[in-house]
Amino acid sequence: MQDLDEFTVTDVALAQMAGTDDPRLKEIADAAVRHLHAFVREVNLTPAEWLQGIQFLTAVGQACTPIRQEFILLSDILGVSAVVNALHDKKARELGTQSSLLGPFFREGAPELPAGGQIVENPTAPEIVIYGRVTDNGGTPIADALIQVWQTSEHGLYDLQERNGEAMDMRGVFRTDAEGRYHFRTVRPLGYSIPMDGPVGALVHAQKRHGMRPSHIHCLISADGHRELVTALYFGDDPHVESDTVFGVSQSLVVEAKDDPASPIPGLRAVHFDFRLAKAAPGESGRVGADPTKLAQAAD
Repeated sequence: MQDLDEFTVTDVALAQMAGTDDPRLKEIADAAVRHLHAFVREVNLTPAEWLQGIQFLTAVGQACTPIRQEFILLSDILGVSAVVNALHDKKARELGTQSSLLGPFFREGAPELPAGGQIVENPTAPEIVIYGRVTDNGGTPIADALIQVWQTSEHGLYDLQERNGEAMDMRGVFRTDAEGRYHFRTVRPLGYSIPMDGPVGALVHAQKRHGMRPSHIHCLISADGHRELVTALYFGDDPHVESDTVFGVSQSLVVEAKDDPASPIPGLRAVHFDFRLAKAAPGESGRVGADPTKLAQAAD
């Protein structure tokens, strides 16, 4: 029997896992063990701190519900989601529009609306129009592309927060026309704080961070033969556009609502944005995020 110390236990743990049949599982688990052990040694983790970490992760799990994904939120505020997203983009055989985070508030099953439809049920702020085209990287229009959009209200809350998941609002699904054109009406979403009433919020408070996301509209765009695009449009005059707490903003995604004579709905301030979809490799997929209800079902 070998007497183990803080270094040799790593080798022994890896040896015990050496028989893992799935090569990718073995690669991931081996790396996780090596890095976790190195982390514990680097910070000289105490038993009390180890237990505090266990309690924190337990609380994160307990905060998850079918309408709230606290672990995705944790991944987001630590920048892990952004890293995974960037790595996923690097695997593409070509890049289209810059991607961004799906976030913890995505929901499947939003209503499909006609071109120009309003995604906010009872708007109390001036309407704006979002319009443009969806093309491939060569500029060829993509007809019948599916565009899913969602956002906060003018009060800074998603429907999952305002209505506790009981109804859909501030969401819609649109299809491009034969020329790849799309447009819809909405209101300017308000920048908002991530949920701060749970363990992730407590961590953000402890780190003296503001916890704010700038005003943005999420977009999930798909078309046959093309790579699914998860992105968002960020309003450049938001005070937190340069310090997004989940690291989702890219300069190419910053927009402005302004008077636009080319707008398909005259009289409304407009955001014009053209999306480019990259060609997909066979079997390519992968979103950094999911509908919270789907993750809850998978856990049951």
